[in-house]
Formats: sequence, structure tokens, C-alpha cells
Amino acid sequence: MRDGHIHTPFCPHGSHDRLEQYVERAIALGYTDISFTEHAPLPERFLDPTPEQDSAMAHSALERYLAAVADVKARYRHDITIRVGLEVDFIPGFEEETARLLDEVGPLLDDSILSVHFLAHEGRYVCLDYSADMFADIVRLFGSVERVHAAYYDTVHQSIRADLGRYKPKRIGHMTLVRKFWRRFPCREPMSGRMLAILDSIEQFGYEIDYNGAGAAKPLCREPYPPNSLIAEAQRRGIPIVYGSDAHCAADLHQGRDVMDREALSV
Repeated sequence: MRDGHIHTPFCPHGSHDRLEQYVERAIALGYTDISFTEHAPLPERFLDPTPEQDSAMAHSALERYLAAVADVKARYRHDITIRVGLEVDFIPGFEEETARLLDEVGPLLDDSILSVHFLAHEGRYVCLDYSADMFADIVRLFGSVERVHAAYYDTVHQSIRADLGRYKPKRIGHMTLVRKFWRRFPCREPMSGRMLAILDSIEQFGYEIDYNGAGAAKPLCREPYPPNSLIAEAQRRGIPIVYGSDAHCAADLHQGRDVMDREALSV
């Protein structure tokens, strides 16, 4: 019982639930191993395109975050394994800054995730998963849903192959996040080739997959990231898979897991 993707009160777009609330709920649910993976600070010269510019914690909060998680890790060491981690954004064009951040904090981490939330288009960046209305704007900007999906999977593939230094995260976060609003914005072209190419590179580099339950809880998605058909293929390849609730409040812990387990039986 492991949850490898949990956020904290240090998340600007999350809740104020205390770290202890997350830990105690995880213990009550039967988890024996959890990772706090707060959104790492974005590069200083990157302008967060979300309306509130609240995609990640400020760099000034990083030291306090690491200390706070280390504190609960020590206090609950006899009850549960707690890993100090980060969810790191891969942003095309900001590889050097990201590598410097990882060099700074990497020695202090037990775990980390590499995710794509931002896409580049003609010199500007957009946030893929902020809202369905913003996704509609992104579709208009790119010209079609299919082009958005293609850009997302290409960026995820780029993240896997990028040189981010010795502390680069080895787990790829929610690799089908672009499907968050697929019930409103269906993609008419199969992206299976791009998805399998991503699995090829994950397998080649010995990385892991974040089996993310948040998608199963989203009303316009209702499936995990990635869906169970891809998880089955990853299992056939021997790729390590780590469940992540992607919880942004203590009540989110375990989200999607029952649906994921039930559907996995039919794959």
C-alpha cells in the first residue's frame, strides 16, 4: 500500500490541510509508504500562465517545505514510511534552470516525479489542466484537439529524453493528463503510437510510471492517468508502476483506487 504522489499545504492551489492530517488518514486507510511530492518552484524567468499564477510553491517556501516533511517523516517513522519529494515540471526551453534546481535539492529528496503541465506554442506557454474553459482556449490556439494531444505527448516524450542532471526524477507523472477533459473535448485521432513511444523510452531508461488516480475522480475524465490498457502494456514490459492519489487535500487520499483496481481486473 503505497501512494507516491501527495500534495501539501505548501501548494498554492491546494488546501490548508496539515501534513499530519494527510499522514494520519493514510495510516487509517492502510498505507505503509507515502511520498509528499509538492509542486517544485518554477524557473524564475518562467511566467506562470494561470490566472492566479499559483501552479507551484515559491522558491522562498522550498526550505520550509523540505523541513516540514522531514519533521513528520521523523515523528511518524514507527508508523509509516514517509518520503520527502517534489513534483518537478518539465518546461521546454527551461532545462538548464530545472537541472540547477535539481542539483540544489536532489541530495535532500527521497522521491520525485517529472510532469508536464505546460505546453509551448509559438513563443508562449499555456497550462494544460487548469480548467475546461482554458483548455477550450488552448484548442483554439493550437487549431484542434488533436494538435493539443500531439503536442502534449511529444513534450512528455521530450521530458523523458532530456538531460536534467544526476537528480532527474525517474517517475513520469500522469502521462495522459491531456485527457483530463476528453469527455467534452474528444480526440478523434488515435494517439496510441505516441503513447507506445513514450513507454518505449520509459522502458529504455529504466523509469517508472505514476499510476494517477486523480483522473478517475474528474467528471470530464473518469479514468486514471494513464488508463488501464496502457498500464497493462507497461506491466507486460516490466515497467515499475507506482499508484499516486495526486491528493490536494487529505480527503483525496485513495481517490480513484477502487475504480482502478476494479477495472484492472477486466484488462
